[in-house]
Amino acid sequence: MAIHRNLMLARLVATAGTALVLLGAQAASEPARKPRPAQPAVAPVTPLQEEELALSAQVSIGSIPCELGQNVNLRADPDAPGYFHLQLKNQRFHLRPVASATGALRLEDQARGAVWIQLANKSMLMDQKQGRRLADECMSPLQADYAEHLRHNPAPGLFDVAQKSR
Repeated sequence: MAIHRNLMLARLVATAGTALVLLGAQAASEPARKPRPAQPAVAPVTPLQEEELALSAQVSIGSIPCELGQNVNLRADPDAPGYFHLQLKNQRFHLRPVASATGALRLEDQARGAVWIQLANKSMLMDQKQGRRLADECMSPLQADYAEHLRHNPAPGLFDVAQKSR
């Protein structure tokens, strides 16, 4: 009885081993599948109006250094005129120009809540959903030159301008 049980166990192990070898051969013959990385949510691209296209022409692009050793990479989207791709570390945003009452250049990714604000002397990246700055004091070479100019030639204060106009 013990011999019969051992023989059955040996056949079971041999059958399982053959099945594993066959499965291994099948897996080796199939191409390896790489997991797909998650794609960020991109809002549908709608064509821009003339005013928005004019705003997009004023945006400083390239690799822009920021405070705390951060670096923003801002580039035009070749597939969507007037739109931009912005990357900060592993975060990616798809931005479109939005008219601003203050005159600042404003780019928004409404789907992800990101806002890139570009002033004459610096830029910043805001997360509207969390209500915080992701990057600040970002300066392209042109902005850095203007910031240096302002250090030596500060703009007049609001009250100084108001008093001179009287």
